[in-house]
Amino acid sequence: MWAECAFAKLARQGAVPGGFMSLRSIVEGLRARLDEKNQVREAVFARSRDLVRLCANAIRATHRADLAQARELLQRADELAAQMRRSLAEHPDIYFAGYTQDALKEYAEAHITHAVLTDAEVPSPEELGVEPAAYLNGLAEALGEMRRHVLDLIREDRLERAEEILAIMDEAYWLLMTVDFPEAVTGGLRRNTDMVRMVLERTRSDLTVAQDSARLRLALDRFKEHMRGGD
Repeated sequence: MWAECAFAKLARQGAVPGGFMSLRSIVEGLRARLDEKNQVREAVFARSRDLVRLCANAIRATHRADLAQARELLQRADELAAQMRRSLAEHPDIYFAGYTQDALKEYAEAHITHAVLTDAEVPSPEELGVEPAAYLNGLAEALGEMRRHVLDLIREDRLERAEEILAIMDEAYWLLMTVDFPEAVTGGLRRNTDMVRMVLERTRSDLTVAQDSARLRLALDRFKEHMRGGD
């Protein structure tokens, strides 16, 4: 208030420095630009939440083998991700903000999970339009979804397919281990890779127990057949 009154007094006296008027114009212009950026940020924040929800539902549909719905949800996610990228073409700081990259990580995870579980070609980061760190972290988190699928396969007694998925998990883990860069570059990939190792070990253990049980059941069935034959 005091500054405003002092400025008004100087203006009445015609004593306002000429440079001050240009400074006021600069600040007003910056305020307008920041207002526009804030509107973009709020819109992208809402889109990022929608994208995360679509991807979670696509993964759920894939696990349920509702592939038509999964493809529809992934297509909607494709459109939404493209809208986000277009709206942020002039705002790279918002594009690389945490919530935007987290949403694109979930987007990559959904596509990778769907591809592996349906035995399709895994899309590249260029095809998805995501940054390397978001893609790699999405891959790491997709391994958790693969573990869930392996457990479903074990319950269905589809152990050969479960072993195939485990082999993919193992290969993906070792590939992630080769990405050795600072956390600021990879977006926390090392932490996610450490979690993947635990997921992989637990999955291998679960599958080994299931295979041993299957072999034991087979041996018992053969023994029963042998005993019946002897009678």
